[in-house]
Parts: sequence; structure tokens; C-alpha cells
Amino acid sequence: MTLEEKFAKLDDTVKKMEQEDITLEESFRIYKEGMELLKECNEEIDRVEKQVLVINAKGELEEF
Repeated sequence: MTLEEKFAKLDDTVKKMEQEDITLEESFRIYKEGMELLKECNEEIDRVEKQVLVINAKGELEEF
């Protein structure tokens, strides 16, 4: 699943949590799934940030 797809799924998760007819047990299950998905997103973002390269003052590439 791409990062964009994960964000879309998180958005769906929030919408489900906002429903008035959701049971407490269902809301806990959805919350847990959302937190796991959020963790995956954060890990992926961290990994990408470490791979970003910048040009330093000497004109050399270095990691961001």
C-alpha cells in the first residue's frame, strides 16, 4: 500500500470513528487498526526523510 493509500485509509478510519451508531468494541478495534497504520506511515516518512539528499556549501550531496 502506498503512503497516499495509507493516508486515505486513515481518513476513512476517522470517519468510521465519528459515526454515532458505532459500538464501543468496534470503535476500539478501529482505533487500534488506525494507530497501527499511523505507526507504519510515520516509519515510512522517517525512512524517506533519511534518504533525502541536499547539496551542501561545497556543492556535494549529503543526506538531509
